[in-house]
Amino acid sequence: MTTPRKTRVAIVFGGRSTEHAISAVSAGSILAALDPDEYEVVPVGITRDGAWVLAAGDPGQLAIEGGKLPEVTTESGTALVFPPDPTAAGLMVVDPAGGVAALAGVDVVFPALHGAYGEDGTIQGMLEMAGLPYVGANVFASAAGMDKEFTKKLAAAEGIPVGPYAVLRAGSSLSEADKQRLGLPVFVKPSRAGSSYGISKVSNWDDLDDAVAEARQIDPKVLVEAAIVGREVECGVLEGETGGSPEASLPAEILVNASGDDFYDFEAKYLDGGTPYQLPADLKPDVLAKVQEYACRTFSALDCAGLARVDFFVTDDDQILLNEINTMPGFTPTSMFPLMWAATGLEYPKVVDRLIRTALRRGTGLH
Repeated sequence: MTTPRKTRVAIVFGGRSTEHAISAVSAGSILAALDPDEYEVVPVGITRDGAWVLAAGDPGQLAIEGGKLPEVTTESGTALVFPPDPTAAGLMVVDPAGGVAALAGVDVVFPALHGAYGEDGTIQGMLEMAGLPYVGANVFASAAGMDKEFTKKLAAAEGIPVGPYAVLRAGSSLSEADKQRLGLPVFVKPSRAGSSYGISKVSNWDDLDDAVAEARQIDPKVLVEAAIVGREVECGVLEGETGGSPEASLPAEILVNASGDDFYDFEAKYLDGGTPYQLPADLKPDVLAKVQEYACRTFSALDCAGLARVDFFVTDDDQILLNEINTMPGFTPTSMFPLMWAATGLEYPKVVDRLIRTALRRGTGLH
């Protein structure tokens, strides 16, 4: 009797963005969650310089230990190349002694990449060209979700409320009219980044230029957003199991004020023991349902697939305002996306399994 071949999953992590380390931590958690009886894992790391390596695949090496963040280097494994050619064998191992050899075929890719060159449509385009199914949003949705300006524009076109903001393209500065419209304080952030990198809270206009300069170290396009007085609420979304309507998790509230942090920054998320949260969020039933509805509508407005985490502000008078969407949310042990789905009744391994099966069913190309 022939033993059925396991589904071969390439987990891609690291990458060239500022979120390199968090991507590696996410990949380690995904590796640990996959059922070895069902899946054969091909761990693919990308260095900060963009080199691809066939990594060892030890989840323990992809964790934050004593405040030290993991990193992919060329010493992490064997060199790889990935030709975007659907007639090729996919990943190719580069052996200095033996030349280039094809790696056994990969069935599906889980791009556990956050930020630029991974979550912004770039690797999705390469995988489409290669004809390789992959977890998560397509090229357009990845790019639109990564760019906070266009997330807001597409959501607003669907009638989903967003807070006041201004866009500063390269070389431009905030006008006096925008200062009057936004008021103080404001939050200054790169338009195309995540994990709270490059974000500053500005309570005095004299500090604006420094905050914009800091954000532009990551992205020349910067958003200046009016501060919303309210609660930070997040909601997970999964593509319908049979391609139907998206499904929303129970929302969670991030208790930023309880942690003593000014806002939900990188250290609060990953290095300070985590920011306190309430799951499910203590919302009135109609407000909770509206958050879930807006989360699914935002997912559909951007034409997302697979998964997303949608973040909102809920004001004291129960007004709900979209903050942003994350088309490849963190999968670390403390990440809200898997925690919210676990509270909804879908444990981490089942979420990962569902995402892979959804990607295989969807395949590549137009849908």
